[in-house]
Amino acid sequence: MAILGDSHVHSTFSGDGESTMEEQIEKAISLGMRSVTFTEHNDFDFPYKEGDRQDMFLLNADSYLYDLLSLKAKYEDKIRILFGVELGLQPQQETVKKNLIFARAHEYDFIIGSSHLCHGKDPYYREFFEGRSEEEAHREYFESILENMKLFSNFDVYGHLDYVVRYGPRKDFEYSYQQHADIIDEILKWLIENEKGIEVNTAGPRCGLKEPNPCWDIVKRYRELGGEIVTVGSDAHSSDYIAYHFDETAQILKELGFNYYAVYENRLPEYFKL
Repeated sequence: MAILGDSHVHSTFSGDGESTMEEQIEKAISLGMRSVTFTEHNDFDFPYKEGDRQDMFLLNADSYLYDLLSLKAKYEDKIRILFGVELGLQPQQETVKKNLIFARAHEYDFIIGSSHLCHGKDPYYREFFEGRSEEEAHREYFESILENMKLFSNFDVYGHLDYVVRYGPRKDFEYSYQQHADIIDEILKWLIENEKGIEVNTAGPRCGLKEPNPCWDIVKRYRELGGEIVTVGSDAHSSDYIAYHFDETAQILKELGFNYYAVYENRLPEYFKL
């Protein structure tokens, strides 16, 4: 396996996690991984549905760090365990302020900025797409990403840039980078100018997509524009998906002109040959 660092892993410290941290670590070791980066969810001001646990996406970072440090010591001779977080970004001032405070409260190795919501609406639910075309829904989502990153820049890579296509009625069947090239190029140029990377999130196929998030044409365009920082993450919420599709991902990244993938520690990228 060419990619030996999984940079997007969740455990039961995330509200939707299914495997414990130790279960994720044990699976990563069994696959020969050299590092695993836990990136537990934190989404302030999430619009929970009736019946949802109202703190589902609020991370107890102190407890999380305590357990991570214990496991880091236990497995120090077998695998590198890194302390990350996936911050859900939104444009409202109060949420931006909360994220700024949260990001500074601990010395994270890695921060993923992600858009799980689009102007307060969750693409996971079908009503996000109702009354308009999927292309219009995708457009609003990309516009919200650009808005979010300009308001909050304390992250290292942007996660699953076209996450919205996972949940559309036709998923990525008719979706393409070319439909939104102008706004996506603006996003990619901002990331490059601000020394931010993008994530190749390999969960796409297990969510019914043909390709990862973002699609390969976006990754290709990031490279064409001069982008070089790419992390690879399975977005595994259970141990069944650690390092999911990593061999195929490594091959395509090389075909697109990337020679290295990054793993972050102390908020700095370390590069490993593909």
